[in-house]
Amino acid sequence: MIFAATLVRRCTAGLALASLAGVAAAKLPPLSPEAQAKAAETAAKAAWSGKMDAYKLCQAQDRVVAHYRRTAPNAAPAVSAPACLDPGLMILKLP
Repeated sequence: MIFAATLVRRCTAGLALASLAGVAAAKLPPLSPEAQAKAAETAAKAAWSGKMDAYKLCQAQDRVVAHYRRTAPNAAPAVSAPACLDPGLMILKLP
């Protein structure tokens, strides 16, 4: 019986907290234009950073393959792979 009473209390407390969280989230004001611009800038930086990480990984993989082909006596012939695409410099447009 003790377990059932504890379970009921925990479930009731959980439902109460969930409903309060829903009410709190529903009353948030919309973002200001400055906050929206900052969020867009952060998203652009994150996207560019991901592209730059992929480019650096591609270059590192190319270096590893080149070293393997130089040092391995029975390396298989090279398979054509797409070239690494440089994302270029990140240019921010300031107002």
